[in-house]
Amino acid sequence: MNDASFRTRLRESPGVGKLTTVRFAGQFGDGLFQAALSGAILFNPERATNPAEIAAGFAVLLVPYSLVGPFAGALLDRWDRRSVLLWANIVRIVLITATAGLLCAGVDATPLLLLALATVGLSRFVLAGASASLPHVVRQSWLVPMNSVLATVGSGFAAAGAGLAVAVIGAVGAGDLGSGVAVGLAATGSMVGAVAAGRFAPRSLGPDTDDRPGNPLKDVAAGLKSGALAVWRSPGVTTAMIGIGAHRIVFGINTLIMVLVLRESTQSSLPGGLAGFGIAVGATATGMFLAAVIAPFAVPRFGRTRTIATALVLAIAAQVGAVSGLTQTSLLLGAFLLGIAGQTVKLSGDAAMQIEIDDAHRGRVFALQDTVFNVAFVGALAAAAFAVGPDATELSQDPTAHALVFVGAGIYAVGFVAAVLNTRRAPR
Repeated sequence: MNDASFRTRLRESPGVGKLTTVRFAGQFGDGLFQAALSGAILFNPERATNPAEIAAGFAVLLVPYSLVGPFAGALLDRWDRRSVLLWANIVRIVLITATAGLLCAGVDATPLLLLALATVGLSRFVLAGASASLPHVVRQSWLVPMNSVLATVGSGFAAAGAGLAVAVIGAVGAGDLGSGVAVGLAATGSMVGAVAAGRFAPRSLGPDTDDRPGNPLKDVAAGLKSGALAVWRSPGVTTAMIGIGAHRIVFGINTLIMVLVLRESTQSSLPGGLAGFGIAVGATATGMFLAAVIAPFAVPRFGRTRTIATALVLAIAAQVGAVSGLTQTSLLLGAFLLGIAGQTVKLSGDAAMQIEIDDAHRGRVFALQDTVFNVAFVGALAAAAFAVGPDATELSQDPTAHALVFVGAGIYAVGFVAAVLNTRRAPR
């Protein structure tokens, strides 16, 4: 989809503009919030952390949403999605403001992480709701190119938010105050998102059913069962879940390695610390941008399943050929290539879920996808932290770190084989 076509689509359907505003504002705020929090936890001279504590920080940020995710999916398929997007953004404003205040006050990590996990959980809620709502403002034939545009521009907004966080921390100082100021600015994204969501008419974003949750636990249990069955009945969606899960496992391993390399004293001409982490995020975002350009051409020509399989082959090559160098430069190249591969799988998967899953189950399936993302990522990161030990130094010479890289390549290979075998299964 070129720029002219995108502008035409915006004119034909004003709902697209409002929904993309909700998404882009949220992603800008997320990028700012998470980068600022990374500065506070991972690269803050006032808060020293070892690999296990790094893994614990990511776990507190992401794992709880994996428990909340099924509830989110059930609610997105029953409650007015417009109201969900509006109130999720309003609550995020409150949580972000509180987190910023505690950071500036220099409080211990525990209350910060508790507020952060709630904030990030709501962010995932907003993104899942926006994805589930898209078919209500875009016709089916436009879903794949529209997903590519949203992913491209959205990743740019997230990167811009992260860049602003790095700039603010650099200007104010790499301590609690600088991180707190940057976190506080993240509330602007939620403010814009709340205003945009409020401009939709009630129930205009679905769901099409008028069901209302009764007993939450019973609804979630039923939602999990029906959502999982919906995924299993569609081999295309199951293949996408396999690819997403494999990528996130390896991404977790590589994230820990990247953080540890950036914290080491190296001779690299590239910056380390939070600035280096921002460059790595930028390399990944650039790969995601390229994937968003490629996917609209690859999916119609080769099909979603072959596109996912090809992306996994690229991921294996990137893991073995680039990440295995365990230097800052080789890891940046790996981040770029894996950004292409991972986002190609994600875009193909989004299209499969939006086309093959009916509206009554779409919200819980997207929430299930987020759960797969978070559990796979954090579990792998924690396992990698345990493997390298608390005193990991000079990772480029560490045989355990090299072994982890090749374990990642093996996981991609297993994902590829499982995806290929799954395509031979008949739909149910």
